[in-house]
Amino acid sequence: MFKKILIANRGEIACRVIKTARKMGIATVAVYSEADRRALHVQLADEAVCIGPAPSKESYLAMDKIIAACKQTGAEAVHPGYGFLSENEEFARRLEEEGIVFIGPKADAIAAMGDKIASKKLAMQAGVNTIPGYNEPIESAEEAVRIARDIGYPVMIKASAGGGGKGLRVAYDDAQCREGFESCRNEARNAFGDDRVFIEKFVEEPRHIEIQVFGDAYGNYVYLFERECSVQRRHQKVVEEAPSPFIDPDTRRAMGEQAVALARAVQYQSAGTVEFVVGKDKSFYFLEMNTRLQVEHPVTEMITGLDLVEWMIRIAAGEKLPLSQSELRIDGWAMECRINAEDPFRGFLPSTGRLVKFRPPAEVPGQVRVDTGVYEGGEISMYYDSMIAKLIVHGRDRLEAIGRMQEALDAFVIRGIHSNIPFQAALMQHPRFREGRLTTGFIAEEFPHGFTPEMVPHEDPLMLRLILAAVEHKWRLRNARLSGQMNGHRYAPSPNYRVIDAQGATPATVESLSDSRFVVRSGERVLQIDFDPRWRLGEIVLQVRIGDAPMTVQLEREGILYVLRHHGAELRARVLPEHIAALWPLMPLKSPPDMSKFLLSPMPGLLREVAVAEGQEVKAGEKLAVIEAMKMENILRAEQDGKVKKIVAKPGASLAVDEVILEFE
Repeated sequence: MFKKILIANRGEIACRVIKTARKMGIATVAVYSEADRRALHVQLADEAVCIGPAPSKESYLAMDKIIAACKQTGAEAVHPGYGFLSENEEFARRLEEEGIVFIGPKADAIAAMGDKIASKKLAMQAGVNTIPGYNEPIESAEEAVRIARDIGYPVMIKASAGGGGKGLRVAYDDAQCREGFESCRNEARNAFGDDRVFIEKFVEEPRHIEIQVFGDAYGNYVYLFERECSVQRRHQKVVEEAPSPFIDPDTRRAMGEQAVALARAVQYQSAGTVEFVVGKDKSFYFLEMNTRLQVEHPVTEMITGLDLVEWMIRIAAGEKLPLSQSELRIDGWAMECRINAEDPFRGFLPSTGRLVKFRPPAEVPGQVRVDTGVYEGGEISMYYDSMIAKLIVHGRDRLEAIGRMQEALDAFVIRGIHSNIPFQAALMQHPRFREGRLTTGFIAEEFPHGFTPEMVPHEDPLMLRLILAAVEHKWRLRNARLSGQMNGHRYAPSPNYRVIDAQGATPATVESLSDSRFVVRSGERVLQIDFDPRWRLGEIVLQVRIGDAPMTVQLEREGILYVLRHHGAELRARVLPEHIAALWPLMPLKSPPDMSKFLLSPMPGLLREVAVAEGQEVKAGEKLAVIEAMKMENILRAEQDGKVKKIVAKPGASLAVDEVILEFE
């Protein structure tokens, strides 16, 4: 077994590998860019080596620097994680030439399966079902349009070296095909250094289901069942689960056997994932093979009880697969939510900056797990992807797993930047999700105009209002106990309140039975609300018991406004004593400034392109600028017809949120 390994990656996957290596008694070496000098993976590793500036091309993609770090530290093997160099044939081959073990498949297998065009041809030869398409690199946008017409719209435009949703577009007509072709080439060139693009038929109403496979150097192969990855936004996975609520045992076996046949065809060693698109009739077609560990591997670990990273390390060290296919079993149900640095209420735009608060839910072995590479006070950088953490839960069945995920999301606190936690919580509540009626178009179909708090009505909004009334009364009771009050003018809170929100004013009367127990009445509704006695006013996470039912909410104040969040729903309300509530409508409101004549940057990022000139007339929907953030290109378009008065920011500028790019007349 290895004595020391180097992790050629960053973030949560680097931390994940370090944990397993430590469990196995293997010393670890972290590599880091200048932007990651204080990153968590650097702190966890036994040694750390700086390999260059923040841009990936100068650090995490710099093979020479990583190999030099191996020699400097005496690392015998390299675990590449996912992304970066994990599927780079040249990197695997160079390590082998240097006598350093690559903890992953051999270079030939990466070359065969990491290239989407070559892997599709091999899949056909191995008897694996494949999707109709054009499997040669396409040289121009016009050629792409001709091919797309032959295949028939809609088509999927893919970069051959793409992954993680980058270098991938769906086109429904010629114009989208041209624009998608150029965007795919640009993203793939910047992210992977390979701009080859191909086209295949897009299967409408598809499910994205993948099979985890393993092979060793002795010709042994197994599949570790399937993962349901259909809940995606812009082709990036949002929620993953195992097993799939759609797959029956016969289909599972057929998919698994085809995945193993493909692995066997290239003498695959280590962990790999064969991805399929599955139709509503349970027909399935090969999409691609990822020759690495997947982001969502923890759900497979939770239902099998296995450590996939440990398997990878042992296979790389020359050991045989520890189990045969007949010894593998599915136990319960697992689900993973990707917690990303993005604002779901502003079109999921990237959000970078300081993590002022980062308090994940408590981990419970076998039930709740948090994989992360960040910590409170750390920074989410614009240079890398948007993932903050992975929240993984396990239950006896799917509904228990969903319930456990709801509780964990309610307790997950992130402040300083925006996160997609409210959206993930809303998904757990969605009837279609709970029924398991999923396709890769689920989010686009159910949230076609974006996501707002109003789209997630709470099942019992009155209960939330009464909780706020109890909180306000608790706050005022504390004020009444403050020392130094003048005799005859002591603060005496009234038990009568009005909870004022967008729906109107709700009367509530609060009776205090103790410092943590209240009875709240509103009309005929009476609730006994017990607060966790350890909770203190000002803490965000509040655990309460309504009768016999426990629940977790997040509670904050913005001035005199309360913001209460539960199960994806948000209540913004003021709680005022009865006599003050009557005067509230008389308060003046300040109008916000008119910014309609400016194009503002909706996110922090790099201004790649300004597509218009001063004095130019523009039409609604026309491209104005392109911003790159977290390795993704974001096109800003005109919301209405107008004329450009002034270009304020130039290409190459680093933009902050709401920074002016251009001004209209």
